Amino acid sequence: MKIENTKAQMRKGVLEYCILSVLKDEDAYVAEILGTLKDAKLLVVEGTIYPLLTRLKNAGLLNYRWEESTSGPPRKYYGLTETGHLFLKELTTTWDELQNAVNIVTSIKSTKK
Repeated sequence: MKIENTKAQMRKGVLEYCILSVLKDEDAYVAEILGTLKDAKLLVVEGTIYPLLTRLKNAGLLNYRWEESTSGPPRKYYGLTETGHLFLKELTTTWDELQNAVNIVTSIKSTKK
């Protein structure tokens, strides 16, 4: 088993949560979302993010609006819907519980050595 495959699967598993979190306070366009993820060392390419944003929009978690840009074509800004905010709140609770559980399990294992 290759470690890179496992790492990629772990990143994919939290990507929706991270994107919703990026959009929790303000709307953003794809380049801004990708920049935030890149700054956090979550390397994601446009080919991955567009289908995910479409899926989140189709699920009613995101909406978008077009805004004119002074430096090129109009930009599509994504933002959370009310349902998206509620979904993110539930994901945050689940993430906190999962993170605590993993910390407990990995701490137990490391102290038994």
